[in-house]
Amino acid sequence: MSRAILCFGELLIRLAPPARTRLAQAAQLDLQVGGAEANVAAGLAQFGHVVQMLSVLPDHALGDLVLAALRAKGVDTDPIRRQPGRMGLYFLEQGAMRRASEVLYDRAGSVFAAIDPAEFDWPSLLRNVGHVHLSGVTPALNARAAQCAIEAAQAARRLGCSLSMDGNFRGSLWKVWNGDAPALLRSMMQEANVLFASQRDIELVLGARFDTTDSADQQFRKAAVTAFQAFPHLQQFTCTHRVVLSAGRQQLAGLLALRDGTILQSAPYTLDDIVDRIGAGDAFASGFLHGLLQGWPMQRCLDFALAAGAHKHSVPGDMPVASERDIEAWIQAEQADVKR
Repeated sequence: MSRAILCFGELLIRLAPPARTRLAQAAQLDLQVGGAEANVAAGLAQFGHVVQMLSVLPDHALGDLVLAALRAKGVDTDPIRRQPGRMGLYFLEQGAMRRASEVLYDRAGSVFAAIDPAEFDWPSLLRNVGHVHLSGVTPALNARAAQCAIEAAQAARRLGCSLSMDGNFRGSLWKVWNGDAPALLRSMMQEANVLFASQRDIELVLGARFDTTDSADQQFRKAAVTAFQAFPHLQQFTCTHRVVLSAGRQQLAGLLALRDGTILQSAPYTLDDIVDRIGAGDAFASGFLHGLLQGWPMQRCLDFALAAGAHKHSVPGDMPVASERDIEAWIQAEQADVKR
């Protein structure tokens, strides 16, 4: 039996006013289920992997709703713990034209934010796991969550699991408790084999400074060199590069650096009439990990990852809704005609 992938992080409910209206105008709110790590879990499960989600949910109807959403995507929810308390929420105001989208978090005091690191027996939790995926969102919540995320990363390394991490810096969360983001994120990144991060993450975590007059490609190359020097286990350093023309029209490219100095790029997609860009980075991560775990050549991994991230812009909600076949069709498509 193949070893599972385990994703660890907070599950959230997203509430957003419909039709790109503003929160101040809202008479109703659309509900979606998400969370950075859960989005990756959903993507990988739909690509055919055995994926476990580890989190904590309230033992009431909202927790039931989230469990059902994950199970519908094929994610194994058995490791998820239930206890009394509140559900983590966030509110999304979708942008339009030059008005940017905005996120308002309401997750303080959630059952996940109250986790006790002593309750996580990592050798037991990782017994049948081959790969662990974490993100920088978890340590941003509070000191307990940060300790738990760092211990998860260290346990993955110690127990022989490969580890991927998405930098996912969330300044508004770190600001609430004045957490030492560089030090805590660095403690996790130094255990990772795969790092989804940009030059901004490396500037934050390692105190590096890259010339803003350089092109995005040049800054990425310099950030990659710095990351590989600092993180001994790192093998792949990758991210998307986004050019925002408006809320509904953007360009998305992919960049990948390898420890041997190789730099790979994927040609950008121009994305028109964007439906929902939330979760696109998570879809990119699930696409890259899918290729990596399948043993694909690195260029194919990057091309597939970028296509998965681009495809997510066509899907409402946080979680991707796509099979490997869907992403391959996206890559090959020359026009968006009706399929009959």
